[in-house]
Amino acid sequence: MNQFDQRNYSIIQRVNTGVQSFLSQVYGWMVAGLLLTAFVAMYSLNSGIFITIATNNVLFFCMIIAELSLVMGLTFLLPKLSAALATGMFMLYSLLTGLTTSVVLAVYTGESIASTFVITAIMFGALSFYGYTTKRSLTGIGNFLFMALIGIVLTSIINIWMQSSAMHWMITYVGVLVIAVLTAYDTQKLKNMGLQINENDKEMMRKYSIMGALSLYLDFINLFLMLLRILDNRR
Repeated sequence: MNQFDQRNYSIIQRVNTGVQSFLSQVYGWMVAGLLLTAFVAMYSLNSGIFITIATNNVLFFCMIIAELSLVMGLTFLLPKLSAALATGMFMLYSLLTGLTTSVVLAVYTGESIASTFVITAIMFGALSFYGYTTKRSLTGIGNFLFMALIGIVLTSIINIWMQSSAMHWMITYVGVLVIAVLTAYDTQKLKNMGLQINENDKEMMRKYSIMGALSLYLDFINLFLMLLRILDNRR
C-alpha cells in the first residue's frame, strides 16, 4: 500500500469511527428513552394512574400538548439549547409518553403487548439496518413521507368524528408502511449527519444524538402502536 492509499485509508477509518460513535449515542439514548417509557407505562398500569389520565380529558390533552411542545422545541430550537437541556427535554418527553401510552395499553393483554414489542423490535432493527447499509439514496422520498404523515394525522382526526372502521384500518395499514419506510429514511439521514459532525465537539455530538434518538424513538413508538392495533388482542 503506497503513502497515498495509506492516507486515504486513514481518513476513511476516522470518518467511519466518527459515524459509528455518533450512531452509538443515538441508539443509546433511544433505548434509554424507550426503557423510561416502558417503566412509566408499567407503573401507571399497576398503580392505576392511567385511570386518572383516561377519565380527565383536560389532563390528558394538556399532556399531549406538552409532548408536542417538547418535540417542537427540540426540533426548532436545538441549536440554541444546551446538551443537558436537550437531554432533559427528551427524557421528559419519554416520561410523558409512558403516561399517555398507558391509557392505550390498558385495553390490551400483557401477552399481546409483549409479543407486539418483540415484533416491532425485529422490524425496526431490520429497517434501520437497511437504511444504514443501502447504497440507494432515500433523500428524495423525504417530502413524500412528510406529506403522508400529515395525511395520516388529518384523516385520523377526521375519523374521530366519522368513526369509520374501514378508514381506521386503512390509516393503520398505510401508517405501518409509511413509518417502516420512514425508519430506513431516518437511519440513512442520521448516518449522513454523522459524517458531518465533528466528534471532538462533545456538546454538538450530544445535542444531535438526542435529536436523532427522538426521531428513531418516534418511529419505534408509532410502529409499535399501529402493530398493536393490527394484532388487536384486547382484554
